[in-house]
Amino acid sequence: MDKTVVEKIQSANNAVARSKNSRMPVQPIKLYYLPPSPPCRAVMMTAKVLGLELDLVLTNIMEGQHMTPEYMKMNPQHTIPTMDDNGFILWESRAIMAYLVNAYGRDDSFYPKNPRQRAIVDQRLNFDIGTLFLRYVNLYVPVLFKGDEMEQENIDKMNEALGWLNTMLDGRAFVAGDNLTIADISIIVTITNLDVFGYDFSSYENVVNWFARAKKTLEPYGYNEIDRAGGEILNSFLKKQ
Repeated sequence: MDKTVVEKIQSANNAVARSKNSRMPVQPIKLYYLPPSPPCRAVMMTAKVLGLELDLVLTNIMEGQHMTPEYMKMNPQHTIPTMDDNGFILWESRAIMAYLVNAYGRDDSFYPKNPRQRAIVDQRLNFDIGTLFLRYVNLYVPVLFKGDEMEQENIDKMNEALGWLNTMLDGRAFVAGDNLTIADISIIVTITNLDVFGYDFSSYENVVNWFARAKKTLEPYGYNEIDRAGGEILNSFLKKQ
């Protein structure tokens, strides 16, 4: 392996270790979640990296538990995940992830304060929610919930997005630079779903190498138990079609 890449991986591992925080919330943060939900998985891994205890509140959207008057008063969009940090309510996974680092991170390596470095992380987060994850949803939701076949147009758009991600990773160990950030956690959930569904992205070498690197870095922080396991639950739905 190239010496530069090795040094970047070591730097990333050190950054994750430094993110273990000394500041803790007044009480465990409540997270309303469902295990297979990709955004929930991203928030849960972020909390693990930061050493935060979560009070996980199972919210089965299939049974309408997100549509109760109590839940909708808390979150009028009735989405998961929703966070309650001692009365501070927040939803949208990427906003929650950024808040957790800002509030409880030991340093800013996981979500840099430097304007230009943070801008790259934000761009990658926006790329995920607005392009990569969106194209994954457009590709697989009709398959998961309607039993439809994948449409070639959606496959082509997914491949286009993977190509852009592959280019973004040129010369980088992680999606926003040399350190693991919340952008990697957001994006790895999307790629994990593709992987467990058997989607072939092997031609995107940078993506394949990054995926292996990020999985290894996140293994101590619940990658297999949270992310991979959640993806496998979704895959079981896919196989029922």
